[in-house]
Amino acid sequence: MKKLIHILTLALFAGATVTAHAKLNVVTTLPDLGALAREIGGDKVDVTTMAKPTEDPHFVDARPSFVVQLRNADVLIDGGAELELGWLPPLLQNARNPKLDVGKPGRVQASQGVRLMNVPANVTRAAGDVHALGNPHFAIDPIIAKTIAQHIAQSFAAVDPPNAPAYDANYKELEATINAKLQEWGTAMLPFKGKHVVAYHDSWPYFAHRFGIEIDLFLEPKPGIPPSPSHLAEVIGQIKAQGLKAIIVEPFHDRKIAEKVASSTGAKVVDFAQYPGALPDTDSYVKLMDALVSRLAAAMK
Repeated sequence: MKKLIHILTLALFAGATVTAHAKLNVVTTLPDLGALAREIGGDKVDVTTMAKPTEDPHFVDARPSFVVQLRNADVLIDGGAELELGWLPPLLQNARNPKLDVGKPGRVQASQGVRLMNVPANVTRAAGDVHALGNPHFAIDPIIAKTIAQHIAQSFAAVDPPNAPAYDANYKELEATINAKLQEWGTAMLPFKGKHVVAYHDSWPYFAHRFGIEIDLFLEPKPGIPPSPSHLAEVIGQIKAQGLKAIIVEPFHDRKIAEKVASSTGAKVVDFAQYPGALPDTDSYVKLMDALVSRLAAAMK
């Protein structure tokens, strides 16, 4: 009998150990947040990302599988600046997971501590799809990405204290990598300081600010409003007048429109993306930034 009790006790403790060392279940709304979570979590976490790298983050299909993922999550990482406002709240409501409530250790809102750009004075439908809190595409600035990564490391440590040293070490390694790369990226972009670039959608103010370029002419007449022939004619005129060389387009936008403008002006269409995995060989945040800087520098020479 004593032997049986001993065996059952060992089994009970073995089960507790497995539970204690189970991987963190992490859900992220966007692929850039997912990439940062994997860097910080390493082999201590399982990361699921809702939006695809090539998908418009404003319009993600809220699938039933997302509810299951959120219900089972230990940590949720979202943008926190209303980018996912159209699809995330109903998923959370149906998931009913209190661990993911705002203010809990298991909820990371990436916008925490970020000074958002382009905060509108007035929000009306006439302005297009504007965000009341400011432009939510901030993670494409590597310095802001470091802040987000730090928040993620702190959340993982709070939810999973035994592995806190590993999360902190992974953050410090990523921080050092980005710091070294910032000098490299800055050097590559320095010849184009103050130059103007055309974009399809206003996704790039933080990238432009970080690297000293101007991205202030758009194929969309207003955010989320499809290009009209009259607006494109104006854009073509401005590109010719200013001698602009690059038009950046994301995977979910109509590349044919950009190609038409390019053929009328001599500018180059540059395939750009906010999210790791959307372009070839960009499965990490740093690799994505490498690709964006090299692609844009090549087009602007």
